[in-house]
This record gives sequence, structure tokens and C-alpha cells, in this order.
Amino acid sequence: MNGFYEMRNEATIRFVLDHREEDVRALALRGSRDKDVDLPWALDQIQGWQAARRKLPSWATINGIVYPPHLSMEQCSSEITARYKCGIVERLPKGYRETLIDLTGGFGVDFAFMARCFDHACYVERQAHLCEAAQLNFGLLGLSHARVINADAERVLDDIKTEPASTLLYLDPARRDDNKARTYAITDCTPNVLELLPRLFECGDRVLLKLSPMLDWHKAVADLGNRVAEVHIVSVGNECKELLVFMDVSHEGEPSVHCVNDDQSLIYLPSQDSMAPAIATSDDTRYLYEPNASVMKAGCYGLLTKRYPIEALATDSHLFVSNEQLEDFPGRRFAINAVTTMNKKELGRAISGITRANVAVRNFPMTAQQLRQRLGLKDGGDCYIFGTTNATGEHRLYICNKL
Repeated sequence: MNGFYEMRNEATIRFVLDHREEDVRALALRGSRDKDVDLPWALDQIQGWQAARRKLPSWATINGIVYPPHLSMEQCSSEITARYKCGIVERLPKGYRETLIDLTGGFGVDFAFMARCFDHACYVERQAHLCEAAQLNFGLLGLSHARVINADAERVLDDIKTEPASTLLYLDPARRDDNKARTYAITDCTPNVLELLPRLFECGDRVLLKLSPMLDWHKAVADLGNRVAEVHIVSVGNECKELLVFMDVSHEGEPSVHCVNDDQSLIYLPSQDSMAPAIATSDDTRYLYEPNASVMKAGCYGLLTKRYPIEALATDSHLFVSNEQLEDFPGRRFAINAVTTMNKKELGRAISGITRANVAVRNFPMTAQQLRQRLGLKDGGDCYIFGTTNATGEHRLYICNKL
């Protein structure tokens, strides 16, 4: 390691503390009058701390945490998703939690949260400056048992000597190519997990993978094989953030699928979602339901109509209606005030008195912006309008209030 993250001089540290609430771009333009200030390093720390306040709030309260350049902060897990992974690990019996090996350490967020569940923890990262930051930060985080290795995952696998039954391997493969463009397929990431799988299971009986949220989970399971025990589709604030795959060498049968969005959770087996969703035959319903981002990603619409007393407006609309108010539905819930066609007079009566609304479309021939302009409404407010198509191909607007 080359000392890239060794303690900067007092002037640089003071500059960071004095200006970390300020706009980074303005600071870069203004610079510093003190020639002793390492301005590029200071700006990285200020920008990193500002991101951590939102993404890693418990880390942002610790003085001395060293933050990496912007790309690594952008790619690292949030505290919420790191804690979720910790929950996956905590469900393992204690005897299976002796050693954690993170083969793609990065900024070390996932490692730091999961490492507390293990007696031994090894962080592996091929970029030296990230290893230096990790070495400093793990000490501040109280992870005295953490071992930092600056090497490629492939090389470390050749040297690992552990008891596989008590070892969990974690990988978050880099999802950018040599030109920094985003990649999604497992085989396009670095390292290529599919090629490494035999070696991974020689070193540990359990593997946890973090994959792109853009990846089709069905294809991921098909590619990875029958050792996939669990699939976790994790959303935060109704935005899909991560696709996690937990593999166990002893697993047989189909995996369980976990759709998680904040405090909402839906768990099922793929075989339970084998039927098409039940379809609504009437506009005369009281409540409308919109599945959360994780359920949408899973695509388990048939399961929803089996597990809840709801019906789909159409096969491809992905909106559901019911005459029952369901407190535990995994998504947003709305009370329907009116249902209207696009007939000018009927539409005018339905939106009379409404000046602004949150407009969304599902299986509809206009974008949300086009529909809002057609209705002559401003964005926002307490009213929600969904443009959709019913099972007979007719366009409908559902005018609602959120529950």
C-alpha cells in the first residue's frame, strides 16, 4: 500500500471539518488560500461525508472515517440494505457463522455490517486505496477481527484454507466494463461468478451474491443452478435497489423468493405463482392496489390474487381492485373516488374541482405527462389518478385518494 489514505496534515483536516456542509463544486472553484491544504483529497472527503449522511448515517457520525472517490461511494450499499444482508446472515445457525470472506470488498459497507456476525472476517479488494481506507475505517468501527487483503478474488480463492461448512463467501461483482459502462449479466461482471462457482463451493458451503437489480431473477436462478436457496428482491422507498441470491451447497428444490420494500415483505415459492391472476369484471369497486417495486420485479401477480381478495384490472395492467380494505397488502393502497372513461363530458364531471394530481399510467396509450397535460392538471396534491386499460381493452381513469 502506498500511503494514499495516510493521515493528511492539520490544515487539510481542518478544511474538511470547516467546509463539509458546503457545496463541493463551489468549493472546487473557490479553492483554498492555504497551500498546505490537499484540496482534491479534502473535496473527496466532503463529498463522501455528505453522501454518507443520507446513505450511511451511522458512519457519518464517526469522526475520522475516510471516504473513497465518488464512484466507490455511488456503488456502495446503503446502510439499510447492508443491515438487510446482516439479517440474512443472522438466520444461519451460529455454527455456520465462523468465517466471512468478502471477495469484492469495495468501500466495505456490506462487510462491516455482516462481519459482526462472524468470529473471523476477511475483506478482499484488488484496489489498494480502498484497502487502505478499509484498514483505517474498520478500526474506527470496532472491527478488530477484520483482516484486509489487497488481491484479486481469484488469487485469494487459491490460498484460502477454511472449514467450508462454517464459511460464508460474499461477492458483489463490479458491474462496469473497461469503458466504465454499466453491465448487468452475471457473465459480464468482474469477477465472473459463474466461472468461479466450483472454486467458491470448495472454500465455503454458502455463497451470498449481490447482483444488478436490472437482472431478471428467473435467469439468474437458471444460470446459477439448483443450489440457489433464496432470492431477495430488495427495494427502499419503492425503488428496487438490490437483487440478492443466497446459495447453499446442500439445498435441494426450488428457492424461496423474498420481495421486500421497507417494512413490507412477501415470501413465496415460484410454484405458488403458477396461475394467471384473477381478472376484474366490473368497474364498481371501492379500493385500488398498486404492488410495490419488489413485487413488480418478481412479477408474482397470480400469487397476489390467490393470497389476497383482489382482482387484476387486466393481465398487463398490474393494478388490482377490491371491495375490501387490506392493511397488509405489499404496495400502495387507494380509496377509489370515481372511475371514468376518456369521454370528454364524463371525464369533465369526474375531475371537476381537481386542479392538481399525482398521475400514473399502467398499460395506457399515453405517458403520465401527456395524460396530465390532457387533463389540464398540475402535478402533486392529495389526488391520485391512474390511467389504465381494463380486460376488455377499454381505457379507464381511476381517481383516488391514498390510504
